[in-house]
Amino acid sequence: MPDERPPGAPEAASVHGDGAPPARRRGTADSKTRAALIEATARLVLEEGHGAVTARRVAAQAGLNPGLVHYYFRTMDDLLLAVFRHGAEANLRRQKRALSSAQPLRALWKVNTDPRGVKLMMEFVVLSNRDEAIRAEIAAYAERFREAEQAAIARVLKERGGDAPDISPAAASMLLDGVARLLAIERSLGVTIGHEDLVALVHDYLRRFDTPDTDNEG
Repeated sequence: MPDERPPGAPEAASVHGDGAPPARRRGTADSKTRAALIEATARLVLEEGHGAVTARRVAAQAGLNPGLVHYYFRTMDDLLLAVFRHGAEANLRRQKRALSSAQPLRALWKVNTDPRGVKLMMEFVVLSNRDEAIRAEIAAYAERFREAEQAAIARVLKERGGDAPDISPAAASMLLDGVARLLAIERSLGVTIGHEDLVALVHDYLRRFDTPDTDNEG
């Protein structure tokens, strides 16, 4: 069966023999059109917030027929859920690269202070107040992210031995995450008072774990 069909084409017949109405066929998960809709929605959320996401606005942003939105996604909430999952998986890949680098904690700091990622997360946290599926996805993603982060921090602390500060991997993870996101959120609002001093404090802390080839940018 082709990956896409024009809006208005007959729906696929049900494979169930229980008399239930036929299930509407959805486009395949690896479709370029589906990916374009997800990317267009992410741009809308970043630029105008999740409240701006409608089938017509998404289609216009992607340069596609509005009918394709509901061909690939049953509801707009399903589309937003797909956007969150896409962004979460991308961030987990960035985290994996950061944690496998020569300076994992410094690289992780860069990942966590990315303003685009923080903006998207803020929008989805607000959306989760009315969407249980989004709330569950955020929790699952946060657990995966933090588990990997804590494991990497534990490894770094163990490698530094007695020179490492007296702090648990869990506490270090939450401190780095919390400070990074607070800075990103305040910057998005135009608030910068105290940021320079706090960033200097963080870099002083990270310097304790540096190796000679440290990249001091970021």
